[in-house]
Amino acid sequence: MQYLSTRGYAATSDSSVSFSEILLGGLAPDGGLFLPKTYPQVTPEELNRWRDLSYADLAFEVLRKFATDIPDADLQDITRKTYTAEVYKNARSDESAQAITPLRILKESGTHKLVLQALSNGPTLAFKDMAMQLLGNLFEYALTKKQAELNIFGATSGDTGSAAEYAMRGKKGIRVFMLSPHKKMSAFQTAQMFSLQDPNIFNIAVDGVFDDCQDMVKAVSNDLAFKTQQKIGTVNSINWARVVAQVVYYFRGYLSATSSNDQQVSFTVPSGNFGNICAGHIARMMGLPIAQLVVATNENDVLDEFFRTGVYRVRKSAETYHTTSPSMDISKASNFERFIYDLLDGDTARVKALFKKVETEGGFDLSGAVGSDGDEFKKIAHFGFTSGKSVHADRLQTIRQVEKEFGITVDTHTADGIKVALEHLRENVTMIVLETALPAKFNETIQEALGRDAARPAGFENIEALPQRFTVMDTDIAAMKSFIATHTGL
Repeated sequence: MQYLSTRGYAATSDSSVSFSEILLGGLAPDGGLFLPKTYPQVTPEELNRWRDLSYADLAFEVLRKFATDIPDADLQDITRKTYTAEVYKNARSDESAQAITPLRILKESGTHKLVLQALSNGPTLAFKDMAMQLLGNLFEYALTKKQAELNIFGATSGDTGSAAEYAMRGKKGIRVFMLSPHKKMSAFQTAQMFSLQDPNIFNIAVDGVFDDCQDMVKAVSNDLAFKTQQKIGTVNSINWARVVAQVVYYFRGYLSATSSNDQQVSFTVPSGNFGNICAGHIARMMGLPIAQLVVATNENDVLDEFFRTGVYRVRKSAETYHTTSPSMDISKASNFERFIYDLLDGDTARVKALFKKVETEGGFDLSGAVGSDGDEFKKIAHFGFTSGKSVHADRLQTIRQVEKEFGITVDTHTADGIKVALEHLRENVTMIVLETALPAKFNETIQEALGRDAARPAGFENIEALPQRFTVMDTDIAAMKSFIATHTGL
């Protein structure tokens, strides 16, 4: 399996980039994102064989199609080390811990079926653990073989940061520099990150919004000399290995919800940075029978606008809302470029031009209107995409509705997903909503919706009271580079 950049790097027939070569990096040298030159295909026979596999062995089967330069025995050891009931011990029961990502039927009436796929049983109570735990073990494996070290530089709107830090803490040869928007995460999210005292973890609170943090990561990553000297890698959703790890739970969700390969399912995914649902797109391109991929946004509805109109219009920092589903408070979706590459049939020159326009003019238009940048919006349905939007009043109502009708409490982002999913139910097609986090991470809104605190897994009772260690900085690229260089000693 060989890889190329969405903007053309390594696109010629005689050039090649392997999985292990892109594992430790982020952006391609030309500023694009890595994708396989062709998506591997899954046969009906393979799907049948995979139905009875453990999550760890299913992960191995999916990953080996992409990580062809890692010996099978090593890769299987890594997946079996990662996906255990012990790692995902915040599950609701021993049975669901073994399943790793169990399904729960929420609504079944006539020909309509709504299912919730639990993805939040990992150490930081969020779906990001599904990929990040694997990434930590892959990183350690690759660095040990090279006798090398890595300085991870990333940005988070709340959950990626803690998942990365918990996966990397104590890992040999790895330091983590994580940016987050100052005072714009929930109290639980903030405490989960900032209370870590490990010497290889550096939390940096940026005076701005998540998009400012993300722009800083890209700016540093695009300085190839600095990136090389400081051994910079990334765990953000642009990291290809992380996207591939997320592909696995789409296969698990489908196989758990169906009994034969002639059945289709749809997925509704709370979406901000487009990484989670990009994995669903890849699973569908591999041949997984997905009818629809439903993008659920909050008030920051850039993606919903695109999938309704074909216009991608990035909001400025001042126009980005601070909401009660803060992990989706994003207006520049990092992984969106991967989908646009496929939408444009791999035309790397056009992809490069469009995302240059994002930087210079704030967006592009594929609606086909006079003066637009193209008419590819007409092809959106071919890829199964549709979308919807949920705002604060919607998520409060959905949290109350789910509690009353199904007896469970969901977090704010999952509530956004359920609200939008209910608007897109189809006859005879099971709709799977991907859970985002446990509600304890967003207790302020649970209190507002239900008048009580969200339940907390053991060990998290008083996390907000723990001492916190972090540095506040503004959006100064030079100062950020100096901070990294000072603390790596390179």
